[in-house]
Amino acid sequence: MTEVYFHCSNADQLLIDSRGSTVSDFSDACAQALRLVHSMMTAPNTEDWRGWQLQVTDDLGEEILVIPFASALGRLH
Repeated sequence: MTEVYFHCSNADQLLIDSRGSTVSDFSDACAQALRLVHSMMTAPNTEDWRGWQLQVTDDLGEEILVIPFASALGRLH
C-alpha cells in the first residue's frame, strides 16, 4: 500500500490534495486518477477543463503520473 496525492492545476490555479489516498499499486493509482478527472468534469459547473491536468505524487512529492483533462474528454466528432 502506498499513499498518493492528486493535485489539479491549470495555468492560473493549483488545487492541492492534502489528504491523499491509499493505493495498492500503479494501476490502482491510475484508475483512481481517471475517476477523479471524470467526476470533476461531470460535476455541475462552468469550468473549462481543457487546460487542466491532474498530477499524482507519492508521499515524498515525487511525480508518478500526469493526466491532462483534455485526454479524458475523448475525440470530438
